[in-house]
Amino acid sequence: MKLRADQLPARLQKGLAPVYLISGDEPFQIDQAVNAIRQQAREQGYTDRQVLHADARFDWQNLGASTANLSLFAEKQLIELRLPTGKPGTEGSKALQAYLDNPPSDTLLLIISAKLDRTQQSSKWYKAIDRAGVTLAVWPIEAAQLPGWLKQRMALREMQPSEAALQLLVERIEGNLLAADQELEKLRLLNGPGPIDAEQVAAAVADSARYDLFSLVDVTLSGDRVRAQRMLYGLRGEGVEAILVLWALSREVRSLAGMAAALEGGQPLAAVLQQYRVWDKRKAPVSAALHRHPHAALWRSLLQRCRHIDLCLKGQAAGEPWEELLQLIMALADRPLFEPGRAAG
Repeated sequence: MKLRADQLPARLQKGLAPVYLISGDEPFQIDQAVNAIRQQAREQGYTDRQVLHADARFDWQNLGASTANLSLFAEKQLIELRLPTGKPGTEGSKALQAYLDNPPSDTLLLIISAKLDRTQQSSKWYKAIDRAGVTLAVWPIEAAQLPGWLKQRMALREMQPSEAALQLLVERIEGNLLAADQELEKLRLLNGPGPIDAEQVAAAVADSARYDLFSLVDVTLSGDRVRAQRMLYGLRGEGVEAILVLWALSREVRSLAGMAAALEGGQPLAAVLQQYRVWDKRKAPVSAALHRHPHAALWRSLLQRCRHIDLCLKGQAAGEPWEELLQLIMALADRPLFEPGRAAG
């Protein structure tokens, strides 16, 4: 049974499944899901806990052996199986399937895995877990979802934030849910329950936002100039090299130049997005960028800007690379400021 993270608490109240698979790369939400399962397991009498690390040297016979090693002082046990690569291999796949053919009634298996790709989700071992128990893929909280998430976490602490307070919180903790929850706890300790305004947030909450290159690209393509600028400054402050930012942006500009040319040639947008293998999650920002900049010549001009920034980074052209990157982002996020075919300055 596939579940979302927000569906897990209600499902746990209906009883425990024999096996849970929690996968993803967002540590705070994974920790929240794992702790909820642990707590419910303790309440149901699973007082013995064993932790297995399935790294490259792991002997998968230990999984079966663990089910026979129940403590003399416990009637039920929880086995936590850590799968850091998300790939159990041939031996691990067979061991998991054999275990799930007849899972012990006195044992709960909790598998904590790295993010799983489509190949892993189509594997026999994954399907066996999905049939026998619960699979839960944890996804990062998107910027548009973050205000709602924060409001929910604050409601648990009996705090009612103003809209301005929520916006300031989003700016300061985006991309770092662990820091976000810690800052909410600090807010609660400093101000107690009740209304929370922007001034209280500004006084108490540190700037703990974390950004990544690919989020920067999508925010830029979406046309959010203010947030894109904030993310660029954040990446610079975190020590990300300018050449990596340029690589991410120039790769996208090159692809969009090809897409725009295909659209000008009469191909429908859906076919172009499929041809360039644009994921469903990215179709909205890519489509928005193509709508703002429909001409291939304009994308080629933007690609010339990328080449100019590359020369700046090599010391072969005048210009400060981070300032040039900012101007490139503004051009990408804004409507065209120059005619197609005219060379970029």
